[in-house]
Amino acid sequence: MSGHSKWATTKHKKAVIDARRAKSFAKLIKNIEVAARAGGADTAGNPALVEAIAKAKKTSVPNDNIDRAVKRGAGLLGEAVEYQTIIYEGYGPSGAALLIECLTDNKNRAASEVRLAVNRNAGNMGDPGSVSYMFTRKGVISLPKNDLSEDDVLLAVLEAGAEQVNDEGDSFEVISEATDLLEVRTALEEAGIEYETDEAAFVPSVKVELELADARKFMRLVDALEELDDVQNVYSNADISDDVRDQLNEED
Repeated sequence: MSGHSKWATTKHKKAVIDARRAKSFAKLIKNIEVAARAGGADTAGNPALVEAIAKAKKTSVPNDNIDRAVKRGAGLLGEAVEYQTIIYEGYGPSGAALLIECLTDNKNRAASEVRLAVNRNAGNMGDPGSVSYMFTRKGVISLPKNDLSEDDVLLAVLEAGAEQVNDEGDSFEVISEATDLLEVRTALEEAGIEYETDEAAFVPSVKVELELADARKFMRLVDALEELDDVQNVYSNADISDDVRDQLNEED
């Protein structure tokens, strides 16, 4: 689940780690295929492919899988699959807004599966534009605190275009314009600061805090959506407090 509020760090302990890892690999492989189809297999002239491969390697996707994805996307192993990006909008418990980003080769299948997952898990689908106005596309980088202070991080990224640094408990979150993401990431690397994830993501302008019962329903809804093959990212303005998150973890 893409982050930007504390609910994003809540993970069910009973979840099978290998299954989540395989799902993550599948999403990264699909991104490589899309980049290779759009710009060809030569990384020298395809910066989007370079980025997609770098993300896959950072998550330890095997090189053989990466190579096959590049060739498959570029049509070197036969006809390439054509994917399209679709964003569905909806509502979760307490009216929390949902943006569900899909990358699919079958729009009808994606729409049907997303609708079913939302309706079965205390959510409702929304019309186009019903919640998207609450979100802005931003660059988001997550990094472990280690021995860093908020000022350490801010000093490293401010001149590169970072807008703010958020304290997320065990980690920091650096927010920038989506167009400044590469420069901010480079600034962290030059300062010797390790980061965990970086992405152009949808960040909410306002948040909705969930009580325990609705937080429990919300997490089931997000889990159901993330299990779908076509779903790449789930964004929300739902916010779960530390106390509620601790209670959810105790239930697992």
